[in-house]
Amino acid sequence: MVLIARAPMRISFGGGGTDLPAYYEQYGGMVVSTTINHYAYTILTPGKPDSLQVVSADYHTFYRRPPCEDLVWDGDLALPKAVINHFNVQNGVNIFLASQIPPGTGLGSSGSVAVAMIKALAFWCGLDLSPYEVAEMASFIEIEKMGMPVGKQDQYAAAFGGLNHIIFEKDGSVQVDAINLPPDIMVAFQKRMMLFFTGTSRKSSTILRHQKRGSEKGDQLIVERLHAIKELAMSIKQALERGDLDGFGELLHLSWLNKRGLTENITNPFIDKCYTAARAAGAIGGKITGAGGGGFMMLCCPPERQADVTRVLEGLGLRRLDFAFDHEGAQVMWAVSGTTPYARWNAMLSQTMLQKQEQEQTV
Repeated sequence: MVLIARAPMRISFGGGGTDLPAYYEQYGGMVVSTTINHYAYTILTPGKPDSLQVVSADYHTFYRRPPCEDLVWDGDLALPKAVINHFNVQNGVNIFLASQIPPGTGLGSSGSVAVAMIKALAFWCGLDLSPYEVAEMASFIEIEKMGMPVGKQDQYAAAFGGLNHIIFEKDGSVQVDAINLPPDIMVAFQKRMMLFFTGTSRKSSTILRHQKRGSEKGDQLIVERLHAIKELAMSIKQALERGDLDGFGELLHLSWLNKRGLTENITNPFIDKCYTAARAAGAIGGKITGAGGGGFMMLCCPPERQADVTRVLEGLGLRRLDFAFDHEGAQVMWAVSGTTPYARWNAMLSQTMLQKQEQEQTV
């Protein structure tokens, strides 16, 4: 038996940084983001009764837990081990992890890995978790259990999927509101968005720790910039709902100007050079995805100017990534070979597929 789960990566248009508890617990936060059709995958297969194995294609790392040895959350597999520990999985399973996007590139990969693993292990254990429960569990593991200086937007984006306005209340509650655009606007919007890999990855923890400390200590400059970023996120949402895609691009630019001032590690001379060149070639606005410092450059650009932008940025060493918007979020995919004793899981899968078919027929 093979169980496969996947969770999409995301691109954030506005509000990044206001999803950190250090900020939203004082002021409330919000982000606007969409998921894309590049995924983190978790594959589970039955293992030996006395061992547990984890293989990560992203980090070229292998771990085997010997009998009676405690699971230590360390190294590149710290997050997967923490998720395994949370489900109290001791042995009897092989776990393979792989992502279509390299870690540390600003598309929410760690949140997607956590969500995909939770989706897979929950199903493996006979649990049917809602997107909200999956996102909350992933957030708890990363923020509370592991003490990582990250926000909640990646986990919620990956669990729910689609284009969303996500609100983080002071009391810790989260509200996910889908932004439903007319089909022609959605198509035009997607055609305008571009992603370019800068060739470097980075650990977001250093940048996010600085923002976290600034919010906690009431650093006036950081707090004021985060306030502005949050206000721009609302304006970005409203521009999309009006179908004002040029205005959306200009707001992305304004948001980037505020974000790059949060800490010196968010940008560098090469990133600034590439962004300036992209704007000169026809891009309206954009940003470095995620916490910044490297990874992907996201741009909003009219289709008729995209060839020029691509030529200029590839001339500087960047590589364009083709993508489309994802609308489904985390989900379980299933493949069964031969006779399997896992009747309970097969029954759950059949019921899930039947419910999905009924929903599609209703729509």
